[in-house]
Amino acid sequence: MSLPAESGSRREAGGIGLDRALLGRASLDALVKLNPAKLLRNPVIFVTEVVSLLVTLLAVAAAIRGDAWGFQAAIAGWLWVTVLFATFAEAVAEGRGRARAESLRRARSEARAKLLLRADDRTLWQPRAATELRVGDLVLVEAGDLVPSDGEVVQGIASVNEAAVTGESAPVIRESGGDRSAVTGGTTVVSDWLVVRITAAPGSTFLDRMIAMVEGAARQKTPNEIALDILLAGMTIIFLIAVATLVGLASWNGRPPSVPVLAALLITLIPTTIGGLLSAIGIAGMDRLVRFNVMATSGRAVEAAGDVDVLLLDKTGTITLGNRQAAGFAPAPGVEIGTLAQAALLASLADETPEGRSIVAFARERHHLPLPSLPADAQVVPFTAQTRLSGLDTPEGNYRKGAVDSLLQALGIEAPAAFRQEVERIGRAGGTPLAVAQNGRLLGLIELKDIVKPGIRERFAELRRMGIRTVMVTGDNRLTAAAIATEAGVDDFIAEATPQDKLGYIRKAQAEGRLVAMAGDGTNDAPALAQADVGVAMQTGTQAAREAGNMVDLDSDPTKLIEVVEIGKQLLITRGALTTFSIANDVAKYFAILPAIFVASYPELGALNVMHLASPESAILSAVIFNALIIVALVPLALRGVRYTPSGAAALLRRNLLIYGLGGIVAPFVGIKLIDIILVLLGVF
Repeated sequence: MSLPAESGSRREAGGIGLDRALLGRASLDALVKLNPAKLLRNPVIFVTEVVSLLVTLLAVAAAIRGDAWGFQAAIAGWLWVTVLFATFAEAVAEGRGRARAESLRRARSEARAKLLLRADDRTLWQPRAATELRVGDLVLVEAGDLVPSDGEVVQGIASVNEAAVTGESAPVIRESGGDRSAVTGGTTVVSDWLVVRITAAPGSTFLDRMIAMVEGAARQKTPNEIALDILLAGMTIIFLIAVATLVGLASWNGRPPSVPVLAALLITLIPTTIGGLLSAIGIAGMDRLVRFNVMATSGRAVEAAGDVDVLLLDKTGTITLGNRQAAGFAPAPGVEIGTLAQAALLASLADETPEGRSIVAFARERHHLPLPSLPADAQVVPFTAQTRLSGLDTPEGNYRKGAVDSLLQALGIEAPAAFRQEVERIGRAGGTPLAVAQNGRLLGLIELKDIVKPGIRERFAELRRMGIRTVMVTGDNRLTAAAIATEAGVDDFIAEATPQDKLGYIRKAQAEGRLVAMAGDGTNDAPALAQADVGVAMQTGTQAAREAGNMVDLDSDPTKLIEVVEIGKQLLITRGALTTFSIANDVAKYFAILPAIFVASYPELGALNVMHLASPESAILSAVIFNALIIVALVPLALRGVRYTPSGAAALLRRNLLIYGLGGIVAPFVGIKLIDIILVLLGVF
């Protein structure tokens, strides 16, 4: 159960992923979208449909009267094609999201749950359909079982395959307590068992929200799209007035043009290209996020990501792996490191915490120690908040590990100076020292540290090149925070931070006019995630964090913001580029249609026929045909997006004007002339 052909946290967003089945369904959907009630939200294409209907009626009336109707019918036919191509572009974009949603629905099979009858007895359960579960229910999920719904782990620890959600096949650890307790419906427990408290009502699970997010029909227009719609509607009204003015001028001269000719003039001059592609651009932007395993709950967040200049990141679980892990052994004077490693392994043998397991793994891997079985007569000494020690008592000896001061006090000894210096070194490096003793003898230290996620430093450098300032926020002391910040390569850090501190920093930056993104995974990150312009919650985080953010990163990679920002910028750049192209298109159409309409009344206008089009009728029809074809020709670009490269606003503007402005002027001259030649060769004119 995985997202088809989309696995991995780094996906190539360049392909548009079209297949015959998708195109076939999009063609049918394009016809459905001809409903005027649906088109009314797109004023440019709505006007085009109204004009198409008017010209069609005039062609039919001319045919009934026995008048010449072929030219009018040709104009009407290509106007309808223009409308269809515009609705087709939106249907294709929505179709890709719908196909992805259908794959998710298949992943959300009719799972059965093991509903616990008593919270303290895992053997007492009864089968229950996952759809019948309610918030607060406790369910047992064992190896091989599907997690029936979203929830929080309250007992147990297990490996969970989250491929159904993230597309990644590598299992992850889920356990009660901390920031790795959230599980998602549709994922599979690979080993051991979990008791999960259901936190989502039927129909409102994370998978349900994913399905709604990726379906284009569920996407709401963003403020940028609404503003552009208003601009396009204004331009349509302006050109409508201009065409009406030309009618009055021609009528005064005694040779008014026909309605089909005026319709052709209006439709080729209004911004039909960007009008037809606008919805597709927005839908495709959301879809590109899905291709990178990021789910956005709003298009507004995607747009805001394009302008983010400050990124706050929680340290634990976001910059670091989240659990402290053994990173080294430091023996006391006169102690062999192998002796220390063996004692540390035995002291941690019964310790099922992530730290304890990491000590055992580190001792075995670095010092090639065998994994002993737990002796039957051994006594486990559990960790308590009072003693701050844990260990194992065996017939061969007693082994302890724990906080340095607590262990020294328990042993009743003073630590050697060299030992204290090693404790300070570990602290300055951002680690946590644990002392180890065997039979009352101090053997040395275990260095535990938060492990910075691999490759994160290089990713932060890339964010810096994009003009984004990275700030790490953590509850750790300044010494530890400074060490982790240096290792990770962030620009700044906030130590000993409370949820109020994070919230205050974001509000202060926003008051200065900055757009702030926040990446976090814990419940204490929820207020900041909600306040940020772009709140990216880690999928491995708590339910509160995921609900507070307006994006969820299914790969739990905080540097994924690089892709999010690039997609946001790409979305804005694509709209700007195609708007520039659409407006520039009109220049060539002036030289095609205006001479054709008025050359009979004003022969001097023949000088504007720089393309040397065959006849006025051929010029008008060629312009109308090009106006329709250019929409479908630009659909792949609208879906793929204009490539973003880190550069200043002035450089982007120059590139837009040079490529899409100049291209928008040149392409119609070439296209209209080629169509005119083809029409002549076919004997149409």
